[in-house]
Amino acid sequence: MIDPNVIDQLTKRLSDAVPDSFKLLQTDLEKNLKASVQAIFRDMDLVSRDEFDIQVALLARCRQELKQLEARLAELEKE
Repeated sequence: MIDPNVIDQLTKRLSDAVPDSFKLLQTDLEKNLKASVQAIFRDMDLVSRDEFDIQVALLARCRQELKQLEARLAELEKE
């Protein structure tokens, strides 16, 4: 899941971009923006960086094992 600090920073930046005439509504706007951003990220079905790194390592290990098995199969086919 996305780091909550990232969502807070993003909503803060978006609310800061609002014209001064709307600053009275800033608190409500921040809450609504935060909820909207969280919903968008949830719908995107994102993974954390740690989960991504684990999957990359797993894929690298599987590729290495596949190469070894292919080499072994080639040796067996020669015999």
